[in-house]
Amino acid sequence: MTSRPIRELTFDQLGVSVYSTNEQLGKAAAEAAAAIIKGVVAERGTANVILATGNSQLTFLHALREMPAIPWPGVTVFHMDEYLNLPPGHPASFPHFLRRHILDHVPYGSFFPVPGHPSDSETACRGYELLLRAHPADLCCLGIGENGHLAFNDPPAADFNDPTWVRVVELEDACRRQQVGEGHFGSLGEVPTHALTLTIPALRSARHVLCLVPERRKAEAVRRALLGPISPACPASILRQTPHACLFLDRESASALRMTVAGVGD
Repeated sequence: MTSRPIRELTFDQLGVSVYSTNEQLGKAAAEAAAAIIKGVVAERGTANVILATGNSQLTFLHALREMPAIPWPGVTVFHMDEYLNLPPGHPASFPHFLRRHILDHVPYGSFFPVPGHPSDSETACRGYELLLRAHPADLCCLGIGENGHLAFNDPPAADFNDPTWVRVVELEDACRRQQVGEGHFGSLGEVPTHALTLTIPALRSARHVLCLVPERRKAEAVRRALLGPISPACPASILRQTPHACLFLDRESASALRMTVAGVGD
């Protein structure tokens, strides 16, 4: 049965769907992603997909790998960020996360991980950008950080008009604390201070953008993204100027929007 939202809204150019639970959100987003992938592979034979990592993506990734009839051998997978020089084999590695939660469960065609241990980080950034440009993204599935970031484009340094598609960034402390809070590191000192990330223009270049944001800990970031100024102070606010994007919320992540219909925001 198709998952149905309890509320549908529009903020500027961004369509927003609110679901009762995280699980319903994940299933609905997986249904939308599966439909896009199937359509692109039927049309062209291959589909290029950018996936996100993090605990907020788990219900979606687990639902996506169970979706029937996705032509996975035709799917090329990219992802959007990686810590710089994380110790090899560390469980917080984002390629490791994707393999554990989806790639080890589906017969995907190709996977291009963001290089986390480059001998020359600038050359690595340009190389990954060339890969992305050679495989224009049909679908980008991402989340919003507790500080409002998209990928590792933290406030206030995020650049909505960045001329590059991949760069090295210094991680804001709030972003690093989120990684500890999600259980990926034991302390703030263990979290790397720098990472490689796809920039906001790279993320928005996808033909379809699905943004999945469950959980109450994201409620304030959602409120700022939808009701505050469109500004690098909340990078996710740029989604309101992305007409090919859709935002999936659950009741908890929508709670700060103060909506009363169907109990949202109670």
